[in-house]
Amino acid sequence: MAYKHDYDKTLTRLNTILARLNDGEALSVKELAEEFGVSIRTIQRDFNERLVGLYPIYQEKKKWKMQKGFKLEKASSLEDMIVLDILEKLTDGLGDRFSKKAKELLSKIKNEDYNPIYAKLDIEDISTSFSELALLEDAIKAKQKLSCKYNNYTLRLKPLKIVVFEGFWYLLALDEKDVMKKYHLKSISDIKIKEEGFDTTKELQKALDNAINVWFNKDAKPMEVVLYLDKIATKYIKRKPISKTQRFIKEYKDGSSELELQITHEMEILPLVKYWLPHIKVIEPTFIQDILIDEMRGYLKECGY
Repeated sequence: MAYKHDYDKTLTRLNTILARLNDGEALSVKELAEEFGVSIRTIQRDFNERLVGLYPIYQEKKKWKMQKGFKLEKASSLEDMIVLDILEKLTDGLGDRFSKKAKELLSKIKNEDYNPIYAKLDIEDISTSFSELALLEDAIKAKQKLSCKYNNYTLRLKPLKIVVFEGFWYLLALDEKDVMKKYHLKSISDIKIKEEGFDTTKELQKALDNAINVWFNKDAKPMEVVLYLDKIATKYIKRKPISKTQRFIKEYKDGSSELELQITHEMEILPLVKYWLPHIKVIEPTFIQDILIDEMRGYLKECGY
């Protein structure tokens, strides 16, 4: 099982390796494994899966080197630089205007033009909604109520958070009856911030932080879901967790596992299970498994099977 401190150790190890390559050293996989107290396979994975393709490094006579003429910027720590590189590439999917502005700001911090990290995000372009986004951010930070137009309706809201669920931007807010709702951000216009403020609770903030997708319900009592993951699903869900509430409760010798997490609505988990079929199965609660089976039977019937 991978814990947070394991990832911290990996980042420290990568940071050290990059620094030494940057200083012109030729590094042996075997010697690095002995130095860091890990397996040769772990060091090989550091190079082949984490560094090759991101930085101009190559192997010569069983030793890794940095290409001549390339130097990592040392104005800040290498760890800081890696994080900034990733942040820059994460902006590529957010629309031309947003991406351009973000890169301008990041370049001032980094003072460099070359970024070896590539990332593509399938996220809705909100570059035409900058003014609305700025007003919403101000209202959220100040905890002030607002009025706005939404699909030709006038709403009065308590704005809580701006989120991205499945590639789309939403405003999470309480309506006039204090019911939590999600509003498509690009459908919001004519925002007016009111002088009247409002308060939130720790329980509400926790519910927001634990939300998996747009279907979460802050007023519902969380239910426990247990999933069986084969070795393929286990590998990728360890890399990219489903939820902050998840924990691996069993791990098997063949690489498969059982995962437990909390949801507030069955639609928080059903799309993910469908995506990972046949590598995943719902163990508990059984009613979610029944919904999935009924939908699959209906699909097969429509297809003539």
